[in-house]
Amino acid sequence: MPQPAENLRDFIKPMPPRRRGNLQKRLLAWYRAERRDLPWRRTRDPYRIWVSEVMLQQTQTVKVLEYYARFLERFPDLATLARAPLDEVLKAWEGMGYYARARNLHRAAQHLVEHFRGRLPRDYEKLLSIPGIGPYTAAAVASIAFNRDHAVVDGNVERVLCRWFKIAAPPQTAGAKKLLRDLAQQILPSRQARDWNQALMELGARICTPRSPKCRLCVAAKYCRAWQELDDPATLPVKLPRRLLPHHQIAVGLVWNADFPAKEKEEHRGNLLIDQRPNTGLLGGLWEFPGGKIENGETHEQALRREIREALGVEIEVGDYFMAVEHAYTHLRVTLHVYHCLYRSGEPQALACQNWRWVRPTELKSLAFPNANRRIIDRLLEAEYA
Repeated sequence: MPQPAENLRDFIKPMPPRRRGNLQKRLLAWYRAERRDLPWRRTRDPYRIWVSEVMLQQTQTVKVLEYYARFLERFPDLATLARAPLDEVLKAWEGMGYYARARNLHRAAQHLVEHFRGRLPRDYEKLLSIPGIGPYTAAAVASIAFNRDHAVVDGNVERVLCRWFKIAAPPQTAGAKKLLRDLAQQILPSRQARDWNQALMELGARICTPRSPKCRLCVAAKYCRAWQELDDPATLPVKLPRRLLPHHQIAVGLVWNADFPAKEKEEHRGNLLIDQRPNTGLLGGLWEFPGGKIENGETHEQALRREIREALGVEIEVGDYFMAVEHAYTHLRVTLHVYHCLYRSGEPQALACQNWRWVRPTELKSLAFPNANRRIIDRLLEAEYA
């Protein structure tokens, strides 16, 4: 049974220094012999390590590998990233999700150029003072780039520690989070933070996995209370009950400023109206097809006309249904109902967005859009509307 946060420490058995030292030696030896050859492990460049650590937050390694080299080719150093328009940074990040990471990376780069001569400081507190760098990233950069003695606690490390110390509480709770951070710092071997932090993360990614952990192959099994005392170590970490995600119905308009495009009539290939989301909030800074949530009692057409009027100050005529797109975020699900629309009147204005633009369909690929909108773009171009 999960224990109350205030009682958690009463259930933790301290690891004696000699036992802790043996564990450290075994895990470090395993890591140095068995670690994966990943590009960010071949460099000591703080900028490249920083980029990798930001990307690896909330994104699987296999997907980061698709983006890492391409991102660094476009932004090879901190100064180049700082000079780039945010639109270009978001475009390079497109498809990886959690776009606040890209915005924070860009903002921090600009601050570093202005206040730190374009270099990442070695000191954890100085790193933490930089807008766009939080506690996790500061600890990761300080330890992995500069070998400073700061523990890094990601989801993999949380899982490993919950099993090693048999912590029967969800790691997302405030009490458990603080306990895990404290334990991670206590078992950190001095002057070996670079390898130790990566070893813990590697163990969680490859051996101490969420389901079916490979305990019999684990060099730390004899130090793990879950392995020693539980029938199934995979029962830890304790999971919070799943919340039922809200499901929103969204009306979306492909707003043309001419007749619907037709392949046989080149002059009818009209431009499309798109808008850009505010830089803060969900999908901040990305472009999108205009529209919004369908309120109770509204038809799709009514919602579309209202949302586009409120966001851009223009009147439209709603035409044919184009497609539906189902998409899930971490905290909600949406169904996009996409319609062809005709622009009728009014000068577009950025009323509930930060920018707007008329574009030809062939230009859509050059701008950063949310994943759900990218599916609309793909269908649109496949249908030869470009």
